[in-house]
Amino acid sequence: MPSDWQAIMDIYNQAVDDGGCTASTEHISVEDRKDWLKLHNGVNYVIFLAESCNRIAGWCSLSPYRPGRKALRKTAEISYYIDRNFRGQGVGKQLMAHALEKSPEHGLFNLIAVLLDVNAISVKLLEKFGFSRWGHFPGTVDFDGIVCGQFIYGKNLHQP
Repeated sequence: MPSDWQAIMDIYNQAVDDGGCTASTEHISVEDRKDWLKLHNGVNYVIFLAESCNRIAGWCSLSPYRPGRKALRKTAEISYYIDRNFRGQGVGKQLMAHALEKSPEHGLFNLIAVLLDVNAISVKLLEKFGFSRWGHFPGTVDFDGIVCGQFIYGKNLHQP
């Protein structure tokens, strides 16, 4: 819902500030991401929210993987971000479990996560939920001289 968009961007921008969670180095605004937000209309692509204490504690999105390529329409990129005040409290696990349960209802067969190879917390979460490493792009991210890579983790939703 548009009323949640600012909170979603605020949590994303915390990840930018905290480093090691996203390859972005600059804050983004609702206006910057308006097209991306509108794409998540609940039909094919969705943003799930976790709430606690009457505020958004985190979010998880299922987004098109390589938009415009029809043969990839049953594969989505999964992303998740947790408000720093709620990290370590199981919010990520709840969001991941919910997203995996609901993905088939959105016509999805595969989920792909793209993450920094230094993000051990996300690696652990993905592996806990049956994702496996499908690829590695070493040395592709440069935070003003601090270089790391990206992992691609994937899960086929039709396999246990």
